[in-house]
Amino acid sequence: MKNCIFIGVAGGSGSGKTTVAHNLVKAFSEEDAVLVEQDAYYKELLHLTVDERALTNFDHPNAIEFELMRQHLNDLKNDITIERPTYDFKTHSRSGENMLLKPSRIVIVEGILIFAVKEIRDLFDVKIFVDTDADEMLLRRIERDIKERGRSFDSVKKQYLNTVKPMYLEFCEPSKRYADLIIPRGGENKIAISMIIAKLKRYLQKDVVESV
Repeated sequence: MKNCIFIGVAGGSGSGKTTVAHNLVKAFSEEDAVLVEQDAYYKELLHLTVDERALTNFDHPNAIEFELMRQHLNDLKNDITIERPTYDFKTHSRSGENMLLKPSRIVIVEGILIFAVKEIRDLFDVKIFVDTDADEMLLRRIERDIKERGRSFDSVKKQYLNTVKPMYLEFCEPSKRYADLIIPRGGENKIAISMIIAKLKRYLQKDVVESV
């Protein structure tokens, strides 16, 4: 698509990156902005039992089908509609129902590891890292996983200590150095989000004027 812009929004689990990404998308029409979420690209694990899937390290880059994600992002850039997978966190598998995403002027990509993988990172025109206190991220994750994903406190605690925290320190946190912008406090930082939205609106308006 002519003059489209790709924006990556990364950060730890519970950092507020999803809130930031959704707030950015909601500020524009469906024709002008689309959201692509890394979580939709978890690899299919149907060859494993549900209990075996639950033991998977979902915070390691190997858990994500980045090759498909990269293909889809390139398709959007080339004005091609994609069929994005839909992931079910309760069964740790894809639901089988794909979501059609049409090319847009602004493509926002959100995920923990999108800056840690060079093939994905290099696609972004703007890279935003949402930086939040570790204790706050943990509390948000506990609340989300119990309320939205039907998890027990013990399972959330075990996963956090065994994979979430170690993988954050190994892959996600170091990828912050690639960011063009760092937003502290996540979705609560309304000033930073408003400034980014204003900049994107000027970008869209400039392109409209130049095309006249």
